[in-house]
Amino acid sequence: MTEHVLNERRGAHLRLSLNRPERRNAITVAMYAALADAIAAAQDDPGIRVITLEGEGVDFTGGNDLADFMKEMPQDGQTDIPVWRLLRALATNQVPLIAAVHGNAVGIGTTMLFHCDLVLAEEGTLFKMPFTELGLVPEAASSLILPRLAGRQLAAKYLLLGEPFGVEEAERFGLVTHRAATGDLAERLETVVGTLLSRPPEAMRLTQRLLRGTSQDEVLERMEWENGHFSERLTSVEVREAIQRFFAARAAR
Repeated sequence: MTEHVLNERRGAHLRLSLNRPERRNAITVAMYAALADAIAAAQDDPGIRVITLEGEGVDFTGGNDLADFMKEMPQDGQTDIPVWRLLRALATNQVPLIAAVHGNAVGIGTTMLFHCDLVLAEEGTLFKMPFTELGLVPEAASSLILPRLAGRQLAAKYLLLGEPFGVEEAERFGLVTHRAATGDLAERLETVVGTLLSRPPEAMRLTQRLLRGTSQDEVLERMEWENGHFSERLTSVEVREAIQRFFAARAAR
C-alpha cells in the first residue's frame, strides 16, 4: 500500500482516498495497484458493507501521472498491469461503492465514476476526459457506458472533443446522483454512508448485484477492446508528440 492512497477501515465502511494533493492527486502506477488491491480484497470481506472513494486537497484527481505512466508503459499483450487491474476490480465489484468528488476530475477521475453506484459531487466540480488531446482512446468502458447515459452526441462532445462539463450537466444525464454545496461534501457523504449502513447488509449486496445485472461481461469485453487500442496508442508518434506538448505547456505556465 502506497502512502498516496489512504486506506481506512471505519467499522463496516472502507474509506479509500487519493492522497497526493501536492500533485493534484495525479495517479501513479503504485496508486493504481493500491486501489485495485483494496477493492479486490473487499469482495471477500463480509464485514465491509460500503466503499467510498475520495480525494485529499483541492481536487479529486488530475488524472494519470503521465511521466510515471509512460515510464511504466505496458508491453504488448500485458493485461495484469495495475491500471487494468483497477478497472477490472471496479467492473466486478460487489460492494456498494460511493465516490465523493470535488475540484477537478480528469481522465480516469471521471471514467471510474461510471462504475460507482452513487456519485456525490461538490458544486464547482469539473469533469473532463481529454484522451484524444493526448493521442489516446477512452478507457474504463466509457465508450460503452457514456453513450448509454448521455446519448451518442453528448458522448462525442465529451470524448471526441474532450470538452469539460460541470455538476449540473453530470446530474442531468445521470453520472452524478447527489449534489453538495461548497464545503458540505464530507457531511453529505457521511449521511449517505450512514443510510446505506442502516440497511440490511445482504439485501444491499444483492440489490447492488441486481443493478449491475448481466452487463458485467459486456463491460469487461469493452474494457479489453479499449485497453488493446490504448496500449497500441501508447507506442505511437501521436502520443509521444502530444505528451511532449503537454509537458512543454505546463513548463511555460
